[in-house]
Amino acid sequence: MDAVRVALLREVLAGTEWPGAARRFAGTLRRSVVPAGGNLLLVGTEQYEPWHMAAHLVDEAAWSGLPELAPTLVRHHVLPGDAPHLSVGLSRLEAARRGHTLLVVAPEQPGEGLLERVHDARRAGATVLSLDGGDADLGTLAHEVLSVPDGAAQGAPPSGSRGMDLDTVQHLVSAAAGENSLPAQRGPRRLRDRLARLADQLAAPPPSRW
Repeated sequence: MDAVRVALLREVLAGTEWPGAARRFAGTLRRSVVPAGGNLLLVGTEQYEPWHMAAHLVDEAAWSGLPELAPTLVRHHVLPGDAPHLSVGLSRLEAARRGHTLLVVAPEQPGEGLLERVHDARRAGATVLSLDGGDADLGTLAHEVLSVPDGAAQGAPPSGSRGMDLDTVQHLVSAAAGENSLPAQRGPRRLRDRLARLADQLAAPPPSRW
């Protein structure tokens, strides 16, 4: 999803809690990784690998000039011949400690093995963030949680809850993480200023390594 579509999505969701919730979560992510110089680990479940979240964060890191946002994708299954940046297995989580940020994307139950590793990472001092489907155990371990249980927008007004899913929330979060300033206040210049910024971003998009 490109920057223009994200802007349109935010317009559609205006009046719900989702744009603000995504920005708050993204702000926590950014405050955790930037002072630490990066060390962002991104992991999904055995059934779900957050490929798109990884790619979007890489793009946002380049566009915003914040390389710290580029994650290391941690995978449950690494195959022979995979590229180096796709060959990081779960054992990488064992090295997580203070100064590391662990972002877990889990639309379904994460499984005991992953929960144990997340628990150990938190005990070692890592900051744990969770984008999930409402798993209570994962929510207990995370320092910051943004949940989309059963495809509905938890805590959002009913008018904004239908059709929401975790993939859409990932787009909102990754886009917000790369923003270089707070969103403009509503006013006559808001749309024009946003479109000018989007045009600048889209003029020379960086190549993606994914």
